[in-house]
Order: sequence, then C-alpha cells, then structure tokens
Amino acid sequence: MASYQGYRSWNGWNISLWINNDEHLYNWAYDLVQTIGKRRAAYTMLADLRNTRTPDGAVYNFTSIYNALDGMDE
Repeated sequence: MASYQGYRSWNGWNISLWINNDEHLYNWAYDLVQTIGKRRAAYTMLADLRNTRTPDGAVYNFTSIYNALDGMDE
C-alpha cells in the first residue's frame, strides 16, 4: 500500500494536518472526542463537514477524520 508522510494517502494526511493545526477544528474535535468518544466524534464531524473540502482541496471522509483524532481520547 502506498503512503504519504506516514498516512494512507495525501487526503488523509491533509485532513489530519487541518484538524490538528486549525484551532477551531482542533478544539471542536477534541471536545467531541472527550464528550462522545472517537468514533461518534468522527461521525459527527463527517455529518457537519460532508460535501466540503479542506482549503487545500482534500475531501473529508470518515476514515481520514477518524485517523486524525488519534491521541485525543487518551
């Protein structure tokens, strides 16, 4: 399987980059994970971000969002 910067794809890397470096997205994600857990947080974020892209053009999807939340539940 090809990878990009340790992620499954450029899309996954880019989504993680934005969620973990944009203050609003990070705080939202962290609060969701702490409140409802990682899986439900990823579904909630996907529902709100569906049909949108990062400023770089990466499409939000469940797997990329879920992987971007790694470590927030510890």
